[in-house]
Amino acid sequence: PKKVVVLTNEGAEALLAVGVTPVGTTKPRAGDEWYPHLAKDLKDTKVVGTERDINLEAVMKLKPDLIIGNKMRHEKIYEQLNEIAPTVYAETLRGDWKENFTLYTKAVNKEKEGQKALEDYKKRIEGMKEKLGDKLNSKVSIIRFVPGDVRIYQKNSFSGAVLNDIGFKRPPLQDKDEFAIKGITKEQIPNMDGDYIFYFTSDKDADKNNEGTTLAKEWTEDPLFKQLQASKDNKVFQVDEVIWNTAGGIKAANLMLDDIEKYFLK
Repeated sequence: PKKVVVLTNEGAEALLAVGVTPVGTTKPRAGDEWYPHLAKDLKDTKVVGTERDINLEAVMKLKPDLIIGNKMRHEKIYEQLNEIAPTVYAETLRGDWKENFTLYTKAVNKEKEGQKALEDYKKRIEGMKEKLGDKLNSKVSIIRFVPGDVRIYQKNSFSGAVLNDIGFKRPPLQDKDEFAIKGITKEQIPNMDGDYIFYFTSDKDADKNNEGTTLAKEWTEDPLFKQLQASKDNKVFQVDEVIWNTAGGIKAANLMLDDIEKYFLK
């Protein structure tokens, strides 16, 4: 296929990793720019809506030979897309990004290049494991602050899958093949503890005073939070939500490994 439209960010990252620039893809949210780590690669790519709200007319205008979407996001518009061009869907958007990556690279006939990119990632992880040594026994806790909600992330999430690849341990509540525990209350702060806590914030209603950020400040300054071992050890770090959670592709996974090196090996 010469002209590919891809409807998720992780899909765009997969194609770029094997040298295919999509003619069209989605923006994270309406009005947003491209994610910073992809802005240069996508400068000539047209916007076809957001992941949750595809602009079918914009897709049609690009006359693609192939459309790559995601069942979890785009199930309802499959027929309409398939009338525009042959359409391939991945099943889900959570957890291990490598499965979808393989599907996307096959769809654009770049299976070999895709395998190589995955092998490079695996080699990089092997190298990190050797350097990390005993630090792999650390329990790593992942928290997200979104407007109006606090969540503890588990293994079937993007960051969970990357931590799993490296071989880190997780605190008991997080050591499950689930996505996340939502609706956490302050009484549950002790459940957030780990040897390391990484948290990210979502400010998607930025006009509401950057709510995720405000919430994070309020919680991390709470006396209960200050009692956590990770807090006493100064092992609580804020990381970029795009890289650790929302972007979801191979490029983000490698950037997350950069962060892990920074916090564990520097």
